[in-house]
Amino acid sequence: MKSPSLYLPAIKRMMQRNRRKYRYFLTRLETVKPKGLAAMVKEADKKVWKETDCLDCANCCKTMTPTFTTADIKRISAHLKMTPDAFKEKWLYKERSTGDWMNRKQPCQFLNLQTNKCSIYSVRPADCAGFPHHTKRQFTEWVHVYKQNVEYCPATYRLVEKLYQQINS
Repeated sequence: MKSPSLYLPAIKRMMQRNRRKYRYFLTRLETVKPKGLAAMVKEADKKVWKETDCLDCANCCKTMTPTFTTADIKRISAHLKMTPDAFKEKWLYKERSTGDWMNRKQPCQFLNLQTNKCSIYSVRPADCAGFPHHTKRQFTEWVHVYKQNVEYCPATYRLVEKLYQQINS
Protein backbone atom coordinates (compact mmCIF):
# COMPACT_ATOMS: atom_id res chain seq x y z
CA MET A 1 0.00 0.00 0.00
CA LYS A 2 1.33 3.41 -0.92
CA SER A 3 1.89 5.98 1.76
CA PRO A 4 0.35 9.41 1.24
CA SER A 5 2.08 11.21 -1.61
CA LEU A 6 3.88 14.45 -1.14
CA TYR A 7 1.54 17.19 -2.18
CA LEU A 8 2.95 19.85 -4.46
CA PRO A 9 3.09 22.67 -1.92
CA ALA A 10 4.95 20.39 0.50
CA ILE A 11 7.44 19.18 -2.08
CA LYS A 12 8.03 22.73 -3.27
CA ARG A 13 8.80 23.83 0.28
CA MET A 14 11.11 20.86 0.82
CA MET A 15 12.86 21.49 -2.49
CA GLN A 16 13.37 25.15 -1.63
CA ARG A 17 14.88 24.08 1.68
CA ASN A 18 17.10 21.43 0.07
CA ARG A 19 17.75 22.92 -3.38
CA ARG A 20 21.41 23.84 -2.91
CA LYS A 21 22.22 20.62 -1.05
CA TYR A 22 20.63 18.34 -3.69
CA ARG A 23 21.98 20.28 -6.66
CA TYR A 24 25.49 20.11 -5.20
CA PHE A 25 24.97 16.42 -4.45
CA LEU A 26 23.81 15.67 -8.01
CA THR A 27 26.63 17.72 -9.53
CA ARG A 28 29.18 15.78 -7.46
CA LEU A 29 27.68 12.47 -8.57
CA GLU A 30 28.49 13.40 -12.17
CA THR A 31 32.20 13.16 -11.37
CA VAL A 32 32.52 11.27 -8.08
CA LYS A 33 30.70 8.01 -8.69
CA PRO A 34 30.24 5.91 -5.56
CA LYS A 35 30.77 2.19 -5.97
CA GLY A 36 27.47 0.46 -6.73
CA LEU A 37 25.65 3.67 -7.73
CA ALA A 38 23.64 1.97 -10.50
CA ALA A 39 22.36 -0.65 -8.05
CA MET A 40 21.54 2.06 -5.49
CA VAL A 41 19.52 3.99 -8.07
CA LYS A 42 17.67 0.85 -9.14
CA GLU A 43 16.80 -0.06 -5.54
CA ALA A 44 15.78 3.50 -4.63
CA ASP A 45 13.59 3.67 -7.74
CA LYS A 46 11.71 0.51 -6.66
CA LYS A 47 11.09 1.99 -3.21
CA VAL A 48 9.99 5.34 -4.62
CA TRP A 49 7.25 3.79 -6.76
CA LYS A 50 5.85 1.97 -3.73
CA GLU A 51 5.41 5.39 -2.09
CA THR A 52 4.32 7.51 -5.04
CA ASP A 53 1.03 7.72 -6.93
CA CYS A 54 1.27 9.96 -9.99
CA LEU A 55 -2.49 10.51 -9.95
CA ASP A 56 -2.07 12.44 -6.68
CA CYS A 57 0.12 14.96 -8.49
CA ALA A 58 0.26 15.11 -12.31
CA ASN A 59 2.55 18.12 -11.95
CA CYS A 60 4.55 16.98 -14.97
CA CYS A 61 1.41 17.28 -17.11
CA LYS A 62 0.49 20.59 -15.51
CA THR A 63 3.83 22.36 -15.83
CA MET A 64 6.00 20.60 -18.42
CA THR A 65 5.59 19.59 -22.05
CA PRO A 66 6.77 16.36 -23.60
CA THR A 67 8.67 16.25 -26.84
CA PHE A 68 6.46 14.67 -29.51
CA THR A 69 8.32 12.41 -31.93
CA THR A 70 7.11 11.79 -35.47
CA ALA A 71 5.91 8.35 -34.34
CA ASP A 72 4.03 9.93 -31.40
CA ILE A 73 2.32 12.42 -33.72
CA LYS A 74 1.26 9.69 -36.16
CA ARG A 75 -0.02 7.40 -33.39
CA ILE A 76 -1.90 10.08 -31.44
CA SER A 77 -3.39 11.79 -34.49
CA ALA A 78 -4.66 8.43 -35.79
CA HIS A 79 -6.17 7.72 -32.37
CA LEU A 80 -7.92 11.11 -32.50
CA LYS A 81 -8.97 10.53 -36.12
CA MET A 82 -6.95 13.52 -37.33
CA THR A 83 -4.17 13.93 -39.84
CA PRO A 84 -0.72 14.51 -38.36
CA ASP A 85 -0.70 18.01 -39.86
CA ALA A 86 -4.09 18.85 -38.34
CA PHE A 87 -2.91 17.52 -34.97
CA LYS A 88 0.25 19.64 -35.06
CA GLU A 89 -1.68 22.71 -36.15
CA LYS A 90 -4.22 22.34 -33.36
CA TRP A 91 -2.03 21.30 -30.42
CA LEU A 92 1.70 21.71 -31.06
CA TYR A 93 4.40 24.18 -31.93
CA LYS A 94 7.90 23.58 -33.26
CA GLU A 95 10.65 24.71 -30.92
CA ARG A 96 13.00 26.92 -32.91
CA SER A 97 16.24 26.03 -31.18
CA THR A 98 15.76 22.23 -31.25
CA GLY A 99 13.16 21.59 -33.94
CA ASP A 100 11.19 19.54 -31.39
CA TRP A 101 7.40 19.42 -31.43
CA MET A 102 5.96 20.59 -28.08
CA ASN A 103 2.56 21.33 -26.54
CA ARG A 104 1.30 24.85 -27.17
CA LYS A 105 0.04 25.17 -23.61
CA GLN A 106 0.21 23.84 -20.10
CA PRO A 107 -1.44 22.09 -18.50
CA CYS A 108 -1.46 19.47 -21.21
CA GLN A 109 -4.60 19.50 -23.31
CA PHE A 110 -5.04 15.78 -22.70
CA LEU A 111 -4.98 16.00 -18.88
CA ASN A 112 -8.28 15.80 -17.03
CA LEU A 113 -7.64 18.24 -14.19
CA GLN A 114 -10.32 16.70 -11.95
CA THR A 115 -8.90 13.17 -12.05
CA ASN A 116 -5.27 13.84 -13.07
CA LYS A 117 -5.73 11.19 -15.77
CA CYS A 118 -4.54 11.37 -19.34
CA SER A 119 -7.25 11.08 -21.98
CA ILE A 120 -4.78 9.52 -24.45
CA TYR A 121 -2.88 7.37 -21.94
CA SER A 122 -2.78 4.28 -24.17
CA VAL A 123 -1.16 6.27 -27.01
CA ARG A 124 0.63 8.98 -25.01
CA PRO A 125 4.00 10.33 -26.19
CA ALA A 126 7.04 8.19 -25.46
CA ASP A 127 8.44 11.08 -23.42
CA CYS A 128 5.40 10.87 -21.11
CA ALA A 129 5.53 7.08 -20.91
CA GLY A 130 9.14 7.22 -19.75
CA PHE A 131 8.81 10.12 -17.33
CA PRO A 132 10.54 10.75 -14.96
CA HIS A 133 13.23 8.78 -16.79
CA HIS A 134 14.81 7.26 -13.67
CA THR A 135 16.07 4.20 -15.51
CA LYS A 136 16.38 5.57 -19.04
CA ARG A 137 20.16 5.85 -19.01
CA GLN A 138 23.03 5.43 -16.62
CA PHE A 139 22.35 7.78 -13.71
CA THR A 140 25.54 9.79 -14.19
CA GLU A 141 24.80 10.35 -17.89
CA TRP A 142 21.35 11.70 -17.03
CA VAL A 143 21.98 13.83 -13.94
CA HIS A 144 20.93 17.02 -15.74
CA VAL A 145 17.42 15.55 -16.08
CA TYR A 146 17.30 14.70 -12.36
CA LYS A 147 18.35 18.27 -11.56
CA GLN A 148 15.37 19.53 -13.58
CA ASN A 149 12.80 16.95 -12.52
CA VAL A 150 13.58 17.05 -8.81
CA GLU A 151 11.74 20.38 -8.69
CA TYR A 152 8.64 19.08 -10.48
CA CYS A 153 8.28 15.42 -9.61
CA PRO A 154 7.76 13.94 -6.12
CA ALA A 155 9.12 10.58 -7.34
CA THR A 156 12.38 12.17 -8.48
CA TYR A 157 12.60 14.22 -5.30
CA ARG A 158 12.20 11.08 -3.21
CA LEU A 159 14.75 9.18 -5.30
CA VAL A 160 17.37 11.91 -4.88
CA GLU A 161 16.53 12.16 -1.18
CA LYS A 162 17.03 8.39 -0.72
CA LEU A 163 20.32 8.43 -2.63
CA TYR A 164 21.54 11.40 -0.62
CA GLN A 165 20.71 9.65 2.66
CA GLN A 166 22.30 6.38 1.56
CA ILE A 167 25.49 7.88 0.18
CA ASN A 168 25.96 10.42 2.97
CA SER A 169 25.20 8.13 5.90
